[in-house]
Amino acid sequence: MDIFDILGPVMIGPSSSHTAGAARIGKMARTLLGEAPTAAKISLHGSFAETGPGHGTDRALLGGLLGMKPDDLRIPQAFDEARKAGLAYTFDEVELRDAHPNTARIELLGVGGKQLTMQAASIGGGAIEVTRIDGIDVSFTGDYNTLVIRNQDESGVIAAVATILNQLGINVANMSLCRPKRGGTALMVIETDEHIKPSQVAFLSELEGILSVIYYDKEGED
Repeated sequence: MDIFDILGPVMIGPSSSHTAGAARIGKMARTLLGEAPTAAKISLHGSFAETGPGHGTDRALLGGLLGMKPDDLRIPQAFDEARKAGLAYTFDEVELRDAHPNTARIELLGVGGKQLTMQAASIGGGAIEVTRIDGIDVSFTGDYNTLVIRNQDESGVIAAVATILNQLGINVANMSLCRPKRGGTALMVIETDEHIKPSQVAFLSELEGILSVIYYDKEGED
């Protein structure tokens, strides 16, 4: 057991689940969008909806979307910071089937026109789990360096990515592939033990059949 599992995360309070976890959810959504968001629709489920405002969940989610870590002293002023940054936002409540009680669904529009819908849960002690991206079921936590790759669902694409990672000496900790339908767009989620350099991410994005590559850098959260 890690000492931080006992002491909890370094954070702005009051709650590791409702505040620290929420900030990490927001920051993960910003990372996966790939650019600064200009508009956010945030839907809260379960305990997030019922007690979140009292625990600062709304401020923490906004703070994460603005790039703040859980220990950022600006989180209590996240509404003002969002206004300064030009981030338009709304909050509402939603009932999500089979979702963790501390779940948020975030719909984002980025400064360059990118769009993202991400669903994630705060599962305790500041830890999170991303469960859906743009309607596709996924499961990753941000505990590893993570590649999120959109690709054409065609033969050879997965093998090509795996071959390149092997040649680069990057060990795959976990890997999953999800697709809404055969022959369409698929989503690869690859968690790795090693850091991946920006040039290596760019190389992967140029492989045939790859539509986009987003990289979540675990070291960037430290």
